[in-house]
Amino acid sequence: MLLNLTPRTIKKIIISLTISGLIYICFLQFKIIQYARTPIPQNADYLIILGTRVDKNQASASLKNRIDAAATYLKKNTNTIAIASGGKGPNESISEAAVIKQELMAQDIKAKRIIIEDHSSRTVENIKFSKKLILSNQKTGIVVSNYFHLYRARIIAKEKGLDLYALPAKTPVSEVPKWYIREYLAISKYYLERLTE
Repeated sequence: MLLNLTPRTIKKIIISLTISGLIYICFLQFKIIQYARTPIPQNADYLIILGTRVDKNQASASLKNRIDAAATYLKKNTNTIAIASGGKGPNESISEAAVIKQELMAQDIKAKRIIIEDHSSRTVENIKFSKKLILSNQKTGIVVSNYFHLYRARIIAKEKGLDLYALPAKTPVSEVPKWYIREYLAISKYYLERLTE
């Protein structure tokens, strides 16, 4: 059918699709910014630190930034416990949760304050499995991840019955394009899955 369209019509279609795509990306970026900017409560009951890629048995740059943001908070809020969330990927020699724990301990966070959740392989599971480790009297929670990831993490948490504040970690500049494109696709997949339920 496209063969019957004039070049001018095809050009209009391409322009319309391009503009629609840009508007959609702007919408996603607005939601990412909106959900990453929350007040950060003092003395939260728990932090959920979301895992990401591990390089051999070391934290990747993105994961290291998440750990550093969590450690800074935990040092200032000594009653807050940390849930280190993330399983062992196919090319990883150690679970993401184990790396989070060892890195937190290297920054003087005591082991008794760190709970391991090492079965999850994606954000939905991070939240679902971490929720099982939260006690009924622990009401105030914060999710720790890179800035771009917090929108999806928080809306998933809301679905699971957790109203979490956001503690954003920096994303390495060299990795920004890769992670944001990946996150736009992940959010779009999430929307499609909700539409087809």
